[in-house]
Amino acid sequence: MPLDEFDLIQRYFTRPVGNTVLGVGDDAALIAPTPGMQLAVSADTLVEGRHFFAGCDAEALGWKCLAVNLSDMAAMGARPRWFTLCLSLPQANPDWLAAFSRGMFALADEHNVALIGGDTTAGPLTISIQIMGEVAPGFALRRDAGQAGDDIWLSGCTGAAAMAVAQRYGQLQLDASDLAYCAERLDKPQPRVALGLALAGLARAAIDVSDGLLADLGHIAARSQLAAELRLMSLPLPPLSDEAMALPALDRCLLAGGDDYELCFTAAPTVRAQIEQLATALALRLSHIGQLKAGQGVTVLDANDQPVRLPYTGFNHFA
Repeated sequence: MPLDEFDLIQRYFTRPVGNTVLGVGDDAALIAPTPGMQLAVSADTLVEGRHFFAGCDAEALGWKCLAVNLSDMAAMGARPRWFTLCLSLPQANPDWLAAFSRGMFALADEHNVALIGGDTTAGPLTISIQIMGEVAPGFALRRDAGQAGDDIWLSGCTGAAAMAVAQRYGQLQLDASDLAYCAERLDKPQPRVALGLALAGLARAAIDVSDGLLADLGHIAARSQLAAELRLMSLPLPPLSDEAMALPALDRCLLAGGDDYELCFTAAPTVRAQIEQLATALALRLSHIGQLKAGQGVTVLDANDQPVRLPYTGFNHFA
């Protein structure tokens, strides 16, 4: 018997939740924010053929659609609490739905975030999630909070997800080991929630790298009304083979590839030692890659501190 909308919701997206007054199944959810905390709210839409490849693995897609939203909470220094899911489906395929919900809830459980409602409809495969978190007043990591003289930091490394996309488009050729690493970074990104929470009160401005490092750092610079200088030789490199590191596309992937979901953040030079200690505590590479200064725009400097002219910036939906 074909699944109808309500069977689909009950079978694949309804389960007990412990941090919600009323969850899935009514006209609206009821939540009880922690007294004295501010709500951080964000939303993302993923469209088949635009944000993910047609026919991609459903379990990985379930993971990723929530990961990109958790990444927004991390970039604000907020603790994720609840999310809603709006799902447009070409057909109600039980195997696909089981895999998708399994991947999504695996990551939800990892971060103790609850699905509290949403909507399902027939149509082109489109996934929209709204996520809500909590942050103490005055502790949000805002894009407009950078100050002249701030260090610019980057978690992990960029570039690998973009290399996996280029491989799938036939634009470059990676060996099996490099491709496995890059595909994992593209399909199952790790939202830096623990880092975001630890940076609240330590860092000043932050953003998650979704559209490319140059583009996203540019948002911090623009909102903070400052210029950003990024040192090309300080960029952390993905752990790939020498052959992959020699590919002509490497710099573009590192600087403008996107889909990394690392955190780029700024902090006063006086807290460098604390950030280095944080990297050790989280077992996460944190690299000092540049500075904010008076001016505007983003400048990339080579090994001789000379500006590099680049023909790319990052992803833009309507560019």
